[in-house]
Amino acid sequence: MRTFCLTSVIVVFLLSCTNGIQAQPAQTKLDQVELMKQFIGYWKCDIAKDTTRFWDVKSYGTGLECSLKVVPRGKVVMEAKRLWGYDKRVDKYIGLELTKKMDMRIYAQWFTSNYKGEAILYTDISNPEMASLKGEAEFKSPDMYIITSIVNNKPVKTDTYTRVK
Repeated sequence: MRTFCLTSVIVVFLLSCTNGIQAQPAQTKLDQVELMKQFIGYWKCDIAKDTTRFWDVKSYGTGLECSLKVVPRGKVVMEAKRLWGYDKRVDKYIGLELTKKMDMRIYAQWFTSNYKGEAILYTDISNPEMASLKGEAEFKSPDMYIITSIVNNKPVKTDTYTRVK
């Protein structure tokens, strides 16, 4: 009888405690299309002494059309075009990059919060945690964001982009 009473008291106590426990609210699904619009504009990034990267991003439907160039001492040494499109099946942006005199690359990109996002090579989309090459972006303000390049899970470079008005 004593064991039964002790068990009953424990059960009643546990039930009364669970009365106040509520499930965590489900995270609202991020609107990837709206969040990607943060990139629209003309950006610059000083990547080395006397070398600047310019990135011109324009809206194109639910996607983005981008032009990229690297300019050391006033001479263009690298140019690329990117076309990003939203794929609702995977809730990510898929991007194709064509760089003059280089191979093309395909990326997947998505926001993980309102101000942070990730990008990986499309070949790693089925297992993004294991991607050997990754980029992480964070908007510090509407006119500045930082991209951290990660190789084999180690940050190797950080670039700061500022909006040119």
